[in-house]
Amino acid sequence: MRILITGGAGFIGVNCATHFAGIGHEVIIFDNLSRAGSEKNLEWIKIEGLVDVITQKGPFDLILHMAAQVAVTTSVANPREDFEVNALGTFNLLEAIRHHNPETTFIYASTNKVYGEMEDLNIIEKDGRYMYQDLPEGVDEKRNLDFHSPYGCSKGSADQYCRDYYRIYGLKTIVMRQSCIYGYRQFGIEDQGWVAWFCIAAVLGKQITIYGDGKQIRDVLFIDDLVRAYELAYEKRDQIAGKVYNIGGGPKNTLSLHELIRYLEKLKGERIPLAYDDWRPGDQKVFIDNISLAENDFGWKPVTMTDEGIEKLYKWTYENRYIFE
Repeated sequence: MRILITGGAGFIGVNCATHFAGIGHEVIIFDNLSRAGSEKNLEWIKIEGLVDVITQKGPFDLILHMAAQVAVTTSVANPREDFEVNALGTFNLLEAIRHHNPETTFIYASTNKVYGEMEDLNIIEKDGRYMYQDLPEGVDEKRNLDFHSPYGCSKGSADQYCRDYYRIYGLKTIVMRQSCIYGYRQFGIEDQGWVAWFCIAAVLGKQITIYGDGKQIRDVLFIDDLVRAYELAYEKRDQIAGKVYNIGGGPKNTLSLHELIRYLEKLKGERIPLAYDDWRPGDQKVFIDNISLAENDFGWKPVTMTDEGIEKLYKWTYENRYIFE
């Protein structure tokens, strides 16, 4: 295949590029290197206009759209830039595809933030963690969208544009509403990529700030499982074009902030200094994906369990700690 990856020097993009190039596909990446750490993930890149890439380097069999502004806090501070990158950027890409490469398969990395805070759901506390009272399998794709933050608005509007460019123009778009992804080559920061950030801080001996009470729960997904989801979705592209999928760790791979701290303290063999601060805007007490639709439609489910994934990431972070210093 010929594959274009936007945001190809970012965390998810570089893992996709490594995988697909490693099995013999031709991969072209498009990245402006604005994300901290992207220049370390990729020491070379050729910057060209996106339409130029699609017309001169294409046509592409698969386009993975990973490029984004990725932090809720940044979207609150600068909503215009967030909109221009996430909503307008995706629209521009869809238009370029529509005019110059309409046969491609287009996979969009959306987010669970499109569901908002879900304040109508009953949340209970049990064993020091929050959980849904009535959704043992998590939130499914039938859940109404309620964007809540500028980030949710920009990603959510792009999410919907992808769906309707299938319905109106027949583009083979597939939307992945991703939960907390973690893994190798992730330059997590306090505002985004919390699993990686906690690992980095633990390795470097930095204090970790818990926003909220630390009992909030997310389903977490190791990067290798996400890349495999893209691969399996592409194989079923004709059957699943135009559809939306929750992609996360699911009910079997959930983690609270406090539980991650305990994992890391066990791996490190010492206590990690903590501080606490107020809840941040748009932060859900619980988010757990119901991932059964992806399994039913294209045979995907996570194979890396949480303890195994955290250990892999901690080991990789420790062995590569020099790049974070």
